Amino acid sequence: MERRIFAIGSILTGLGVVFGAFGAHALKASLSPQLLTSFETGVRYQMYHGLGLLALAWAVGRWPERRLAPAAWLLLVGTIVFSGSLYLLVLTGVRWFGAVTPFGGVALIVGWGLVVWRLLAAGERPTGGP
Repeated sequence: MERRIFAIGSILTGLGVVFGAFGAHALKASLSPQLLTSFETGVRYQMYHGLGLLALAWAVGRWPERRLAPAAWLLLVGTIVFSGSLYLLVLTGVRWFGAVTPFGGVALIVGWGLVVWRLLAAGERPTGGP
């Protein structure tokens, strides 16, 4: 599972570079500063969570019994909804996409909360020694 999560994180970060370059070079001249900032926010969150998924892939390999894969899926969905809705808002001008963005943010918050809960709430399991 950690290989799949690592691959997804790599895809998100790679696409974040592509989208960042697109925003900086192709969109900069044609967007208002406010729309460009929204696009850059989408790229930034995509990069943060792509990198977070890379770290989560390591955690899945380190603590497989903690069942962290559901958190990874929440982070993926949250990133797609959060960043994707901002991209669509900026590129199409359809304002209601902005109303979708918070749902992605909630999925990201729940995903990271699940990581914390799965890693800390259960505590360390005894190894059988004295």
